[in-house]
Amino acid sequence: MQVQDPAELNQRLAELKVEHRDLDAAIEHLAAAITRDELQLTRLKKRKLLLKDAIARIESRLIPDLDA
Repeated sequence: MQVQDPAELNQRLAELKVEHRDLDAAIEHLAAAITRDELQLTRLKKRKLLLKDAIARIESRLIPDLDA
């Protein structure tokens, strides 16, 4: 189901950005650990990339279509 309401899109965008920032902090913390879990680090990085793509899609949907 696709959310069409701009207010809902903005809310979802804000949630994704918070999760993206949280993942960034978790990745930095895990990468700095002496005994780091490479598999977990890879999974977090992959999730972060998926969030980045989702953020870009929502931002694109929020830009109004301009007829040339």
